[in-house]
Amino acid sequence: MIDVLKRHEIQVLRRAGHTLEDVATFSGVSIGSVRRVIAEPAVQRVIDAETERERRRVGRPTKVEPFREVLQTALAEDATLLSVELLRRAQLAGYEGGKSALYALIRTLRPHAVRPLVRFEGLPGEFSQHDFGEVVVRFLSGEERRVHFFASRLKYSRWAEVTLVPDEGVETVVRTVVDHFAAIGGIPLVAVFDRPKTVALAWGRDSVVTEWNPTFAAVTLDLGLGVEVCWPRRPQEKGAVENLVGWVKGSFFKQRRLVDAEDLRRQLREWLDDVNRVRPSRATGVPPLERLTEERPRLRPLKVAPADLALRIPISVTPTGGVRHDTHTYSMPPDAMGLPGTLYLYRDRVRIVAGRFSAEHDRLWEPDAVSTLPEHRAQAVAAVSGKRARRYLQRQHLLELGPPALAYLTELIHRRPRAWVADVERLHQLLEQHGDQRVRTAFDRGLVEQAIGAEYIAHYLLRDSQPSLPLDPDPRPPTISADPLPRGGRVQGAGGARRGGAQRSPWTRPSTAASLPRVGGRR
Repeated sequence: MIDVLKRHEIQVLRRAGHTLEDVATFSGVSIGSVRRVIAEPAVQRVIDAETERERRRVGRPTKVEPFREVLQTALAEDATLLSVELLRRAQLAGYEGGKSALYALIRTLRPHAVRPLVRFEGLPGEFSQHDFGEVVVRFLSGEERRVHFFASRLKYSRWAEVTLVPDEGVETVVRTVVDHFAAIGGIPLVAVFDRPKTVALAWGRDSVVTEWNPTFAAVTLDLGLGVEVCWPRRPQEKGAVENLVGWVKGSFFKQRRLVDAEDLRRQLREWLDDVNRVRPSRATGVPPLERLTEERPRLRPLKVAPADLALRIPISVTPTGGVRHDTHTYSMPPDAMGLPGTLYLYRDRVRIVAGRFSAEHDRLWEPDAVSTLPEHRAQAVAAVSGKRARRYLQRQHLLELGPPALAYLTELIHRRPRAWVADVERLHQLLEQHGDQRVRTAFDRGLVEQAIGAEYIAHYLLRDSQPSLPLDPDPRPPTISADPLPRGGRVQGAGGARRGGAQRSPWTRPSTAASLPRVGGRR
């Protein structure tokens, strides 16, 4: 196909009086092509070859061309018809070709509504924008790590805050937003979020939120903060601070060479200090700090300090007297079993209120961890009726200390199958007296030294609680100042104490118990 400029050249040469042979020679085409181009209307404008081909219908017509009018009529009646429905109608009209060619024609015929692009400047203290970002960071060592961050920015001053976060959950959203507002020095009237799935559970076709995340909604009410949602892939709804995440990626992550995670955090702090206090903003021409001075009087005081922010989560006390949240179990008084309540989730602690009962725990982080307060443990044992139920409840309290307790009690049950009940009762008393961590440490030591029995754990705890004495320069065999242990408390085999040929052995330090032969005694 001869393009538009070449056709224009042929027509100009012919109008200048050149012969057909001369025009063919100058333009590099055949005489037949010259005759054809001269017979065409004069070229009035320059358009691309593909558009010209389409306008002049050059080439072999496609199978979909006879159905153009069918598609135009259907789209004129309803421009929202799906392409698959238009394909069905074309097939009813006799179309036998493939769907790809028809879909390509539909794209050219379907009317496109162009929405106006809205860019607006925020007033002092009016808007802030918040969004999550994700980027793969490659350290100088070659290690690659996927990093999540949360970014906030005031629209008027362009002051920015960026924090590395572990995930993109609702707790991360609200805590990081409050941290950023505390760093800025107040809260604006409205916070705009670019990704509504982190804050909303359901919304209508008109982009109106119909159900907010209850945890997020409760925090915004406590703060007195207005919330607007800016939906993905709708840039016409954003204000002057657009593409916040892209700005952080392009200005920091793609420009810096990072050694490790600690270097990443250090360079991020330095970069934020530079863009907020030193470098002029391209939008305003001045550093954000200058405009923040004007904006800060319009910001409202933060009603809740970051350390006092509590997420309210509805709960119910289980029949075992525990409250489960995020794989963690927290104890409650036995009388609170079955009651509904509220769990107040702080950054470092948990407070649970159910009816007239309340309890406060240190927050757990290990998966499937259990926190049982000593008073709840004692109340639970007192509330249980029957020796068997009390016995197994005490053992369960010990098992909740974790893997060391499981391994230790397994050894105890198999070595003293007829006498473990008294050991469990004694161990439960030691747990109430000394606390979870000390008993857990004693279990670990007992497993290492294979000292299985309540008397060994009591000895460890007693010796650890006594002040250390100065060393005696005279090397003498060590003795134990604790009360002598009952003979039945010594290590026994799975079959109980040996009856015949049992040898008595003096009590030695548990550290040497593993090297001694097993001895038994009568109860």
